[in-house]
Amino acid sequence: MNRRLAKKVGAAGSLLMGGLALAGCSVAPPEAVSRILDMGWPDPVTPEGTQMYNFWVWVWAAAWIIGIIMWSLFLVAVFKWNGTSRSKKTDDEFPKQLQYNVPLELALTIVPIIIVFSLFFFTVQTQTVVTARDKDPEVTVDVTAFQWNWKFGYAEVGPSLSPTGALYEGVDEDRQARADETKYDSEDTPNPNPIHGNSMGDLSYLNYDLIETTGSTEEVPVLVLPTGTPIEFRLASADVNHAFWVPEFLFKRDAYAHPEANQQERSFQIEQIEREGAFVGRCAEMCGTYHSMMNFEVRAVSPEAFRDYIRFRTENPGATNAEALRAIGQEPYATSTHPFNSSRTDGRDGDNYNDPNADA
Repeated sequence: MNRRLAKKVGAAGSLLMGGLALAGCSVAPPEAVSRILDMGWPDPVTPEGTQMYNFWVWVWAAAWIIGIIMWSLFLVAVFKWNGTSRSKKTDDEFPKQLQYNVPLELALTIVPIIIVFSLFFFTVQTQTVVTARDKDPEVTVDVTAFQWNWKFGYAEVGPSLSPTGALYEGVDEDRQARADETKYDSEDTPNPNPIHGNSMGDLSYLNYDLIETTGSTEEVPVLVLPTGTPIEFRLASADVNHAFWVPEFLFKRDAYAHPEANQQERSFQIEQIEREGAFVGRCAEMCGTYHSMMNFEVRAVSPEAFRDYIRFRTENPGATNAEALRAIGQEPYATSTHPFNSSRTDGRDGDNYNDPNADA
């Protein structure tokens, strides 16, 4: 009896230790295991993405171990105590009854609880790392989503990346002031300020910068960012809900109109982009007719190339983003969005649709 109990406790302990050891481990899984269990996830290019990738793979590994053990127990019960097996027995003895085995029942109750708590702990641990806002960003980017494209602006660039060697503050004070004026309607407006005291045309929550890149029907916007640098993104929507998603970041964030009023933290940070390249970006929130065509590209370049890019955009305010990319030796247009494009053809009369508010 003691030996049988020891075996049961040992099996339960193995199950528990497997869940604890594998679920959410921050250590990179073996490459062969990750290729099988990553379920098609792209290779991450940020430390936050790596944290989530490892968590995802180890949780799947733990789930498979637990699943194999449980299904093995089910199959043993099915084939050992089915009608065919009973008909071959020479006696009428019932299988051993375990419904009043208190230690076993306690183990089968406590072990799953501990596994769930372990998964919860590692989930919170990963989430805390990913959402932390203490990464001392060197670049702050304003991201404005609208139906059905994107606007990117550089709010701040730290001294190490600024062409002048001093903090670059890129807020367009004039346009920001004009946006602030839209917060309230004049009193002679019919039904003034109907939304909690604010105008229906309030754009004061949006950010406007001197250096901006706005997507259009003809051109997928390219957001140029430096590698090896902490970056902050500040998100907002000019109309309906959207979502900022770069698959290689393994992380997406919703973009709301009036984020603070909607209890939404508009900013998030990444520690760095670990390698140069072009990474496609998408809207991951169903936002209307041309949602599937709402693409952008993150172009990660060296810090030196990024400094040259900011210098060119500063010294040539009338130049396009494509000209600035060409000036630093980069492809002038998006290269990662194939086969997707920015076409807004409606299929009836061939007209294209553009955002009615170019500033947004």
